Amino acid sequence: MKILVTGANGFIGKNLIAELNNRGYQEILPYTKESTKADLESMLKTCDFVFHLAGVNRPNEEKEFFEGNVDLTTEIIALLNEYNNEAPLVFTSSIQAENDSPYGTSKREAEEVLLKNVKKSLVFRLPNVFGKWSKPNYNTVVATFCHNVARDIPVAVNDPVKELEFVYIDDVVNELIRVMEKEEKSSGFYTVPVSHKISLGKLAKTIQSFKESRDNHFVPYMGDLLTKKLYSTYLSFIPEDQFSYPLKMNDDNRGSFTEFLKSNDRGQVSVNVSKPGITKGNHWHHTKNEKFLVVSGEGLIRFRKIGSDDIIEYRVNGDKLEVVDIPTGYTHSIVNVGETNLVTVMWANETLDPNHPDTYFLEV
Repeated sequence: MKILVTGANGFIGKNLIAELNNRGYQEILPYTKESTKADLESMLKTCDFVFHLAGVNRPNEEKEFFEGNVDLTTEIIALLNEYNNEAPLVFTSSIQAENDSPYGTSKREAEEVLLKNVKKSLVFRLPNVFGKWSKPNYNTVVATFCHNVARDIPVAVNDPVKELEFVYIDDVVNELIRVMEKEEKSSGFYTVPVSHKISLGKLAKTIQSFKESRDNHFVPYMGDLLTKKLYSTYLSFIPEDQFSYPLKMNDDNRGSFTEFLKSNDRGQVSVNVSKPGITKGNHWHHTKNEKFLVVSGEGLIRFRKIGSDDIIEYRVNGDKLEVVDIPTGYTHSIVNVGETNLVTVMWANETLDPNHPDTYFLEV
């Protein structure tokens, strides 16, 4: 199957081609700004399916809207007809086709000429599309906010209560491929079934919180699909020399304790390093509970139920990974019984509240 993709180097085009490759499609015909008319003719003569993604949305002159959106579409139709090629065609339009702006008008005219002259023309009126490989100050406000926040550039929000509708690039690509693979294709308007609405003020605040998470260690709530998708998008905008960031290590003569990740509903993850012969812990909790995972070294985790004299011991080491639950009502400790540093990943079901630590000293 030969698949022609116009606008192949654009935001949607790059993502679409990457996923088509992932799914095993090998004969992809990319049409870009650098392609010639002869290239387009050759592609349209042999292609089995067309994704018409190319378009103009931020020109220097108003006439470029119609040259890039209407004239190119008309040329594609003429060539398909010339070669008697009845390949189905998917066209990515915009919800702005519903208004009378120059951009909206050009998109609407392109839709009309397609629906009238292509037997199987599938038109997607897309709202704001966001995701990796988008361009700031060009594709979407999400790209602009992510780019600026990641670089400490001020974000301007003129109307914080204004609500916008967004679709995520992966959802767009999945739907484009779905309609391509569908046996029965009907001309008409299509939508991406998963979309999200958010105010500009909340959008800016959410993206700003992603940057702050490097300092406060609170990961975004991934149970919210929009937050999850925005966070993935934000990470794609981090400057390449800033992928890493330091953590505050609380060092003393026993070793170190470092907070790694926190969440409001899933507690926190920390990394504990104990030097040889060192014992840490010797405390218990009413409600707070933990999980210990030794990833390097040799350790002995000891328990004693409150009110009992019986001591329970678990030997653990980094060569055989196993999780040890720390139940409530048991005083517990971890001892480095090896000759190298003992490194333990520790999860607690709640973040530390200094005013209510729920931690009581008692030797095992």
